[in-house]
Amino acid sequence: MSGLVVGYGQPNREDVEAMFEKIGHRGPALSGLCQRRRAVLAQNYAEGDLARDGECEELPVAAPYGDGMRICYDGQMGNWAKLAAEHSVADGPFREERLLLQLYRKHGSDMLRYLGDTIFAFVISDGEKLFAARDLLGIKTLFYGRENGTLYLASELKSLRAVTHDIREFPEGHFMDADGKLTRFAELPGSPEVMDVELPQIVEDVRDIIERSVRNRVDFVRPTAALLSGGMDSSVISYLSSELYKEQFGEEARLKTFVMGVGESSDIRHARTMAEHIGSDHHELIVDLRNILDALPEVIYCLESFDPSLVRSSVSNYLISKRASEEGVEVLLSGEGGDEIFCGYTYLKDFPPEQLTAKQIECLGYLHSNASLRLDRMNQCNSIRVVTPLISGELLDYALRIPPQYKQKPEGDGKIEKWIFRKAYEQVLPLSIVWRGKQEFSQGSGSADILPRYFEDAIDDQQYAEARERHPLIRSKEEFYYFRIFTEHFGADRAVETVGQWISL
Repeated sequence: MSGLVVGYGQPNREDVEAMFEKIGHRGPALSGLCQRRRAVLAQNYAEGDLARDGECEELPVAAPYGDGMRICYDGQMGNWAKLAAEHSVADGPFREERLLLQLYRKHGSDMLRYLGDTIFAFVISDGEKLFAARDLLGIKTLFYGRENGTLYLASELKSLRAVTHDIREFPEGHFMDADGKLTRFAELPGSPEVMDVELPQIVEDVRDIIERSVRNRVDFVRPTAALLSGGMDSSVISYLSSELYKEQFGEEARLKTFVMGVGESSDIRHARTMAEHIGSDHHELIVDLRNILDALPEVIYCLESFDPSLVRSSVSNYLISKRASEEGVEVLLSGEGGDEIFCGYTYLKDFPPEQLTAKQIECLGYLHSNASLRLDRMNQCNSIRVVTPLISGELLDYALRIPPQYKQKPEGDGKIEKWIFRKAYEQVLPLSIVWRGKQEFSQGSGSADILPRYFEDAIDDQQYAEARERHPLIRSKEEFYYFRIFTEHFGADRAVETVGQWISL
């Protein structure tokens, strides 16, 4: 993970430097800024991004063939080896950036058809031309705005706020040219064809795809640990990563795992079970209400959202990521994406099987302005790179075609969410983990209960009613509190429009 800032048109270098300073946390290890004709481009990297020996002398990374092209990039590529072999790109420092520049040189905007297994936000420019793009799901964040004839792009909203009030989210699955024109290059399928495959084969395929994704993304070159909440997603990633860790460093090697909870929470207990099962070097962070309240202003500033569900889960993620950073961790492995891939959200149980895939695709559409922010921001603000093997183009394409009754399996009067995912790993994980009911991160850690109750008493009724009259989008006293912090930093105008509100509180 890294950060980027670009000014194109008639940029003032000092303005771009001011923008760049706002995201110093995204890349304290290495940074660079260059000015070429109509463009000023800046890029930084955290230690966890620098996974290959040796570094280039120029940043942003320059194309090796002397055409003046530079790339500002934030992303994670699952199929690098295959693409590199096809396009004669050698391994080494900034290999993904060099591959993307090669793809652009050969294919122009058609390069994006090669990036189905990549999450990305990038800008390529030689000072005259400009090409910017964001991945299909919007997992990597990107914003843009205009001021005095100049187009500005940045990884975070706070950078743009330093130079303009014209703040817009760069739409997922789109690219932008030098004229500022946005063009959609990819979209989720309307109604994917359900596969006609026997259950044992689906189980085997799911395991194979996930293990391949882990091996393609996890290398342990930098100090690495796993987030382990004791839920299904984090447990599978921790299990597979621990096996890979022992394969590389010996059977006695112990991968570090981290969990956070409010008191003796459900996450704390289940994570202990899982940590014992895989023999990890396990770390627990147990907090109370005061710790959470103290962290909220910083969390909301870094997160750039006021959605209650997202803030609650993000404060947990922020605190545990901060602890991991203090322990010397530079890369965190996350199970993020499992709920979207395998229909894990409880509300999806309300829909009949014939509607499930459509609702799943709708759920995926929320990622770009909601859950993806937690994934990006709560680790980046602590200068940690996060790796998410379940967010895989191959896995998503396959999962969308799994019969609905295997994703949410009817049982008695209810349904078991993520059933096929559980089935795939029931032989290798503790059954108490495999069949643990779905809990959002904030529920398992304990913050989902404690925060709404606190703000219901702490916020004055009249003050809340007046705020709702001015801003009808506010849905609770808790959200009102977060909204106030957000608007203090980013204003109550265009910035508010970038915030994605989850379907429930």
